Amino acid sequence: MNWSFWEYETFFNKIDVAVVGSGLVGLNAALSLKLQQPKLNVLVLERGILPSGASTKNAGFACFGSPSELLDDLGRGSEEKVFALVEKRWKGLRRLRRILGDKAIAYEGFGGFEVFTDNELYGACEENIDLLNKNLRKVTGIPAVYRKADGAIKKFGLKGVGHIIENTAEGQIDTGKMMRALISKVQSKGITILNGFPVKEIRDTGSYAEIEAEDGFVFRCGKVLVATNGFAKQLLPSYPVQPARAQVLITSPLKSLKLKGTFHMDRGYYYFRNVGRRVLLGGGRNLDFEGEETFEAGLTERIQKSLEELLATVILPGEKFEIERRWSGIMGLGGEKSYIAKAASKNVFVAVRMGGMGVAIGSLVGEEAAGLVLNS
Repeated sequence: MNWSFWEYETFFNKIDVAVVGSGLVGLNAALSLKLQQPKLNVLVLERGILPSGASTKNAGFACFGSPSELLDDLGRGSEEKVFALVEKRWKGLRRLRRILGDKAIAYEGFGGFEVFTDNELYGACEENIDLLNKNLRKVTGIPAVYRKADGAIKKFGLKGVGHIIENTAEGQIDTGKMMRALISKVQSKGITILNGFPVKEIRDTGSYAEIEAEDGFVFRCGKVLVATNGFAKQLLPSYPVQPARAQVLITSPLKSLKLKGTFHMDRGYYYFRNVGRRVLLGGGRNLDFEGEETFEAGLTERIQKSLEELLATVILPGEKFEIERRWSGIMGLGGEKSYIAKAASKNVFVAVRMGGMGVAIGSLVGEEAAGLVLNS
């Protein structure tokens, strides 16, 4: 890029910390850095016009774990480890709401619901409700987070659903409004966000870090924090973060809609919610794990057809609907269901792998990553 003297001096000179990625984690890290040390010169770099991964493309679930998900996690790890992560999700959601305010993010506490078409899976969840509630009470202070709610099946107009378990502490947000509010707050603290700046390489010289853009432009900064979540391997190939595409669609407004709240189905591989009088539905990654392990945004006929079929047969049976918009986002997953926040080298840090729970945990991970940078 042919930067002028003025541009270089204003935007790229004497940068204390450069944050790569302007999603939830990156912006919260930048905000936390500035709140703790107001004199820091913090720069956020984003390759897209908007965050390119999942922060503005997710379904807006303010959730921390459905019963079947938590049971699956307990089958792989200890209660202590599983609920320690749940606690971070819970605290992350509270932090997000506290920093931005419920009105700014359009938070609505309609509750969450796991719907079951598999009686065996429901039986396992029902059998363990007391165990889950006991552990969640320690985290949330709520006596019974989960409760059986089969009566809601008719209320919501669902078909082919045998059972429902309600999460009384779950809510939903508008992720577009959330990111707009966060961007505004970050900029109000004097943090610069540069969009359309694709980073090609980061080098740690030992004394400082260098960032090279895809066009060959290089500038130096004191520290770098990589917060690109599912795209982490593009800059840090050795890190165990796999991209996972999530496909989503939303209907046009319906004349009437019984559905209200956030819904998890088939171990979370499908999820849906109301957005006013619209239905938002996403998922189907389990139909083609290999194909959906990609950095590329896009849609596939197989998964989109499965979403439309689910709408027609289970969610809106017998009702006419039109699809208004379709899109996809890129999550960051790994062999372990835990995020990565650590030093990659002396002057380069990383905060990635949100595991599909970025809304819940992103603000807390950003704050934690900022602490690592400040303490280095």
